[in-house]
Amino acid sequence: MNSARQLVAICSLALISWSSLAADEKPLSGTVIAGWLERVTFPGHDFQIRAKLDTGAKTSSIHAIDITEFTRDGERWVSYTLPLEDIRHRLHKLIMENPIKRNVLIKNHDGNHDNRPIVTLEFCFNGQLHQADFSLTDRSQFHYPMLLGRRFLGGTAMVDASRTFTTQGKCP
Repeated sequence: MNSARQLVAICSLALISWSSLAADEKPLSGTVIAGWLERVTFPGHDFQIRAKLDTGAKTSSIHAIDITEFTRDGERWVSYTLPLEDIRHRLHKLIMENPIKRNVLIKNHDGNHDNRPIVTLEFCFNGQLHQADFSLTDRSQFHYPMLLGRRFLGGTAMVDASRTFTTQGKCP
């Protein structure tokens, strides 16, 4: 009987410790519960595109073609085209130029590696303007042109995998 009391005491202490830890873990200010698929827009453009929220990916990624690196004023830049299909399946092509923030080596499912440039982009998510780093890559084999990874999601959104399109894609 003594060991039963000890087990109850240990379980009670563990439960009290766990509940106090859980109480300390408050959602960060500005954190929204979003679905695994949401709509986003780019400033100056009113069309919405679908973005997959992927907690398994560290870095966000966007579908880009005609990726060409060059030097401007001694800095590394990249020009590229974003062929983005809106929610009505109309194609929009945004020609962009940005400084390269860094390059990242991505391991593909086939075991090969891609060296991708990373750029910082502004976009509207949940009715607010955000900035995030995106790897530029051909995502034409994927269903969604944009993937939002953990570096962006942390402190911004918690993902409810059972839901879609729960946030406002446009900025006011």
